[in-house]
Amino acid sequence: MMVLILNEYVNPKSIEEAYSLFLENRKNYIKGGGAWLKLTIKSAEKLISLDNFNLDKIIVNDDLIEIGSMATLRQIETNRDIANLYNGILSKACHNIMGINVRNIATIGGTVMARLAFSDIYPALLVMDTTLVFYKLGEISLVDFIKNPTKERDILLSVKIKRKEGIGFYKKVATTALDFSIINFAIVKVENKYMISVGSTPYIASLAYNAMEFLNKQSKITSLEIDEAINILLDEIKVSSNTRSSKDYRIGLVKTYIKRGIKKVNADAS
Repeated sequence: MMVLILNEYVNPKSIEEAYSLFLENRKNYIKGGGAWLKLTIKSAEKLISLDNFNLDKIIVNDDLIEIGSMATLRQIETNRDIANLYNGILSKACHNIMGINVRNIATIGGTVMARLAFSDIYPALLVMDTTLVFYKLGEISLVDFIKNPTKERDILLSVKIKRKEGIGFYKKVATTALDFSIINFAIVKVENKYMISVGSTPYIASLAYNAMEFLNKQSKITSLEIDEAINILLDEIKVSSNTRSSKDYRIGLVKTYIKRGIKKVNADAS
């Protein structure tokens, strides 16, 4: 059984105070919902709460949805505007995470900042032109955050998703509904362009840039083009084995669900 050793729990009165406490000691940590704490740290001098700062709001504008970092996965799952975005791929990704009791605790901020390779929300966020808003760093794209983990400590304030007219597909494959992903996928077609992301391979999610570029150059998409795109994807995204699945099984899932997803977004867009 994993145990988190904690010396002090702190409720700062301002974001600046929380940030200062965070920088005091490398063993001080920001608490999101707390659902993934024992998976990411073993001990902490101070655990810093963000509960006093109203960071649990979901703000919807004409061209943007801004999700506060302390919004729970359950809030996101049940939000109507998010459910209407790209066929609800982010809502579906949240719905597939553990049980409802966990989703009522886990926050989007904690889930993003944990950088867990099996994260179910990363593929959905990656294909939706997502940016992260930090207290000191300001806005950076989720792509850059995943590709170039910064050593500078900061506090995530919100997650911004641009609202666009598009079609989406999301799929998580796991042994049971409460298990971590064997692999997960997200595909969107927006402005007649494809975005494809694969995660839990068992590595952290990434966009399939070469496969996307190939598809986006085609005047017509048939099974032949989809098969070629899958081959390109498997050349650029690393897939291997771990305790949850073999490499060969994951490759088989990629071939099945990437083809199914592209056909689905094409059918829904027509």
